[in-house]
Amino acid sequence: MKKIKNLIKVAIDSPAAAGAGTQAKLISEHYNLLHLDTGRVYRYIANIKITEVKKFNYKYLRKKISKLKIKDLQNKRLLSDKVATIASLVAKDKKIRKIVYKFQLKCAYNPPKKYAGSCLDGRDICSVIMPDADIKLFITASVKTRAMRRYKELRAKNNYVDYREVLKSIKKRDKNDINRRISPLKKTKDSILLNTSNLSIRRCFLKIKKIIDRKIAN
Repeated sequence: MKKIKNLIKVAIDSPAAAGAGTQAKLISEHYNLLHLDTGRVYRYIANIKITEVKKFNYKYLRKKISKLKIKDLQNKRLLSDKVATIASLVAKDKKIRKIVYKFQLKCAYNPPKKYAGSCLDGRDICSVIMPDADIKLFITASVKTRAMRRYKELRAKNNYVDYREVLKSIKKRDKNDINRRISPLKKTKDSILLNTSNLSIRRCFLKIKKIIDRKIAN
């Protein structure tokens, strides 16, 4: 695949609900980067598995992903815990990861010309998708902090949720992401670690902005 030169490439890995998605959006808006939450692609596939059971096969998925647009990943249905749990299982499938990989590469290295670069967040961005990224970050937080954030997010949407169930779900997703055989979640040696447990969204963004500005200046 041909790669466009002189792009700003930001790669972010993180466990669930660590705040990476929020930071990726802020970074993308500030630096005019194409943003792709790669986990949304697996959620998109998980939703197909739930809603289109009879059609769910590799050939059908290739067709769907080949026509996939970023706006298609904004469907609120993709945010449910059920979809998230199935997505973490779907992500273990080697053939599905290969299908998604092509889409991720296109977003990372061939974004539309209106963008100055790309910012991808997920579980294996620094290690597999964008190993040559200009900025590589690993954003994390304690499991209880992450569960509370997700709990408040769901409650704000008027969803009835139990904190203990959310915590259980986060732990299960962590286990699946860290222990899967293909492209597991892990911090690469050249990734900058950011623990957001005690950081506001603004403070975290300013830390990342400082890192990116320093890299651009050099």
